Amino acid sequence: MKNEEMYQLLIQMKEGDQRAFHTMYDATFQDVYRTVSFLVDHKQDREDVMNEIYMQMWTSLPNYDTNRPFQFWLHGLVIRQVQRFRVKSWRRFRIFERIRAFSHEESYWDEHTALMDATNQMISQSIRKLTDKQRAVIIFRFYHDYTLEEIATLLDIPLGTVKSRYHAGLQALRKYLGNLPLERMEKINDY
Repeated sequence: MKNEEMYQLLIQMKEGDQRAFHTMYDATFQDVYRTVSFLVDHKQDREDVMNEIYMQMWTSLPNYDTNRPFQFWLHGLVIRQVQRFRVKSWRRFRIFERIRAFSHEESYWDEHTALMDATNQMISQSIRKLTDKQRAVIIFRFYHDYTLEEIATLLDIPLGTVKSRYHAGLQALRKYLGNLPLERMEKINDY
């Protein structure tokens, strides 16, 4: 969707037009879901976070400054909702820690077409091995092409911390992906 079309939708949404909201949802859903998929492990949790993101988008829209890039603002909503989810999850985790220790939790991946390719799956699994903080920086850098300064603004952390997480994340990814056959490594480098 072009920026001009998106701007018109935002104006309509600010006036309360629900059809414009649905159009915006359709235009942004896949990008937002892909980001959330990397930051939240379980499908049900992802759906909850997605609902919260779009509810927050609808309620926060009057505060949105149309002079700022919409995608940047939307990704700020994404990271704040994911962080809220993690805080809630940590509280739940502590309550159910003993129960979870005895249950087998299956690693879960959705059937998104971007993750179907074996190489992409290896990359995705390697990204999942990163810490939450490293993963957020890597996802925003490589999937959304944000600069490290923009990521610092999005995550509301110092630039030096972003650089540290970025380099640590890259080192970890190199370690995890180091065992790939040569032809797959070439694809990853193209990626």
